[in-house]
Amino acid sequence: MQEKTYVYDILGEGKLSERRLFCEMGSDGMTLDKHGNLYLTGKGVHIFNRKGKKMYHIPIEEEWTSNVTFGGENNDVLFITASQSVYMLRTKVRGVK
Repeated sequence: MQEKTYVYDILGEGKLSERRLFCEMGSDGMTLDKHGNLYLTGKGVHIFNRKGKKMYHIPIEEEWTSNVTFGGENNDVLFITASQSVYMLRTKVRGVK
């Protein structure tokens, strides 16, 4: 099983091309913030910039995290689902709409 995330160019009519390696981490769930940073779930939440460089890790003291999304009135609350719980973290950044 490949544990990698790839990026593609999006063409018209739902077609993709130019597959490129984004980072050496696979994920069950992901989301983007308004700056284009990618949030990947796994052991906690890992945040990568647009170029695939890992910028930050949000530790979650559970076996795994399965999904992540932004919400709340200002779209600045990060919701994280994990193996036993759901976490809500207010952030200084907003998610994409």
